[in-house]
Amino acid sequence: MLHPRRAPGIDLINAQMLKELPHEGFQLLMYIFNAILRLDYWPTSLKQAQIIMIPKLGKNPTDFSSFRPISLLPIISKVLENLILKRINKDKNSHNWNPHHQFGFRQADSTVLQCHRKTDTINKVLEDQQYCTAVFIDVSQAFDEVWHPGLLLKIKKTLPTGYYNLLKSYLQDRYFVTKFNDETSPRFPFHSGVPQGSILGPLLNTLYTSDFPTSRKTTLSTFADDTDIFATHSDATIAALNLQDHLHSIKKWLQKWKMKVNETKSTHIMFTLRKGQCPPVCINQTVIPQVETVKYLGLHFDRKLTWKEHIAIKRKQLDHKTRDIKWLIGKNSPLSLENKTLIYKTILKPIWTYGIELWGCASKSNIAIMQRYQSKILRTIANAP
Repeated sequence: MLHPRRAPGIDLINAQMLKELPHEGFQLLMYIFNAILRLDYWPTSLKQAQIIMIPKLGKNPTDFSSFRPISLLPIISKVLENLILKRINKDKNSHNWNPHHQFGFRQADSTVLQCHRKTDTINKVLEDQQYCTAVFIDVSQAFDEVWHPGLLLKIKKTLPTGYYNLLKSYLQDRYFVTKFNDETSPRFPFHSGVPQGSILGPLLNTLYTSDFPTSRKTTLSTFADDTDIFATHSDATIAALNLQDHLHSIKKWLQKWKMKVNETKSTHIMFTLRKGQCPPVCINQTVIPQVETVKYLGLHFDRKLTWKEHIAIKRKQLDHKTRDIKWLIGKNSPLSLENKTLIYKTILKPIWTYGIELWGCASKSNIAIMQRYQSKILRTIANAP
């Protein structure tokens, strides 16, 4: 929690300062935290965020979309949020309000585990010679568009009574300033969304989406705001109808809770070994584009689950990254073999080993692509002929 390298918030208090507080300082901090909990009042000074604009490489600096905003919150607020989160998990087990299809922000669940769930469904469809039609939904600004009145209603229904007033104070009257280089903007209020970079933000977002519509005829999977729906059947038309019914219920939920879907960035794909095509599906009267390959949580799924596209993309990424660090691991590098190997294991190896539990069952010809790369890079590192 108190990582010494974490950037401080607008108050310039960092983790190292808190660690070096004397006993009297910790005692005073405890008095402040107890007063906040007793009065159900979150101080305004702990609700101000500083947005740092990080420019993206190779992008037009005059376009606002060319910057990546990083939200910095006061470290004291994060410490208190962490204590409250532990108390919430102790008072009310997260399994009671966290849906089973949500793998994000849950201990022991990971992106690969969620992808394994998808892969298992697709493999069963391919083995049974069925059709699997799937939609991967792109929710526009899922964290920034959370409707505060709706979120407070769900907090009141889900969490113990004592947390409502405190979390209401936590959400209301929040402000932010934007900083770029040495320039700082005036203060602006937050009207919606959960605080980015906060400890309680993932909990609040999960509460807000915990009643996301499900269907017995489809399989829903979510990881934070990444959402996909699978419908399987021996008849392609019936599978598409089941999927479309689920999309209708999702449309109503989105309208009720004031959230939006980016229809053009959402994708529709069919997994099958049979000939034919599943009928198109739509959301908000817009037909979702059909694709042959879809990227989900860092893995690329193709129609027949051959992993050919995934391996080809990873191979290109490895080539680009290898060129960037060739001066470190090449034959002219003064580094020792041990250090070169360490760089390979730290930078290059994670690129191709991610999700190997799933794509490792690809055909020998596809696996050989990665094997040849390993032989090539290890000869380079060892300066072998």
